[in-house]
Amino acid sequence: MRSSPIAHSQGLTSWRFCYMEELRRPAQAAFASKETPQRGLRRNEMKAKKTLSTLIATIGLPLMICGASAAKVFAAAADSLDQLYEKAKKEGKVTLYAPLSPQTMQVLPAAFMKRFPGITVDHVDATSDKLIARVQAEQRGGRVIADVISGALTYLPQILDLKIVEQVVIPEAAAYPSQLKGDLWVATDTQYYIAGWNTNLVKKGEEPKTYEDLANPKWKNNIMGEPRDYQVLVGFAKRKYNNDEKAVDLFKRIAANQVEFHRGHSQLTEFLMAGQRAICFTCYSHHFPSRVKKGAPIQPLMVEGVGEVGGSVMVMKGAPHPNAALLWVRWAVSEEGQKVYAQAGETPAHPRVEPLEKIRPVTPYMLSIDDVKEFPRYEKTWKEIFSIR
Repeated sequence: MRSSPIAHSQGLTSWRFCYMEELRRPAQAAFASKETPQRGLRRNEMKAKKTLSTLIATIGLPLMICGASAAKVFAAAADSLDQLYEKAKKEGKVTLYAPLSPQTMQVLPAAFMKRFPGITVDHVDATSDKLIARVQAEQRGGRVIADVISGALTYLPQILDLKIVEQVVIPEAAAYPSQLKGDLWVATDTQYYIAGWNTNLVKKGEEPKTYEDLANPKWKNNIMGEPRDYQVLVGFAKRKYNNDEKAVDLFKRIAANQVEFHRGHSQLTEFLMAGQRAICFTCYSHHFPSRVKKGAPIQPLMVEGVGEVGGSVMVMKGAPHPNAALLWVRWAVSEEGQKVYAQAGETPAHPRVEPLEKIRPVTPYMLSIDDVKEFPRYEKTWKEIFSIR
């Protein structure tokens, strides 16, 4: 049985190596015999190829010729977390490349090391684009340092296109909806774009009930947002209306109310608190609870919102600590690990784990990785609608 939990691409490498060995052996035998090398090579090469074809037809590629079967390669993934821990403990550490919030950095690694003593978490923190660049530079130097890499929705296609992550079996991801997992990745946390208002400026009973209400002319010169949040347009077009024209029409009517834009979601929420404008239409839902608890005069619209993957986990190809890498990934997406994400103030991706605060909209329009390829088109339309340069 292979000790590595990494999926079948290693098995394919093993098969290729064994096949070449089968070709080399007849060639060596030919040179040692009285036959001419060329004749011996051709004869034995044809024999090897015929044998290979028979094997493939009989047992199929996934079973491999001189290595463990795919089932054996995946065997570690069928272990319980505690069984996998015993293997990971021998490796002693896991290196995590992930952009985490300061609070999550404090909570998550500590919880993992407490749950699995003897395994140290080395966390490298940076933005997703910088982590990807770092991995590429390391690979050009012939090194793999990271065991696990994380990325938000926008960066997932880039990571997958680089073919730097392995396919592994993650039983804990079975409960996740399709928008929050793929063959090579699983989401760990999510984030939501919602509307909200200043309670000092919006009278009780006049609050917007849906995004359509924001098109009412009474909100002219009273709405603000983040200029880069074209994901909101994507969510409405793809999930709410399933129709681009309807979504574009709505946001054109909202734009007619002279929307003011400010970069940075934290700053946007602060401006809302200060009463710079009455309504924000692209705020982050997780920015409301802590401020409301402190007495800020703001209220979120939780009826609907657009959601996306905020973070994910993937096992690196050639991970130096493969068992520890798989342990981190499986624990992170399990209900147990997701509760730790909630304790850190994140919005867990697991559908059965609730965040500490009410920050999931009642009706979330979740974006998927397949939507990302269309982001440039929607971004262009978004900028045209709101005259953003």
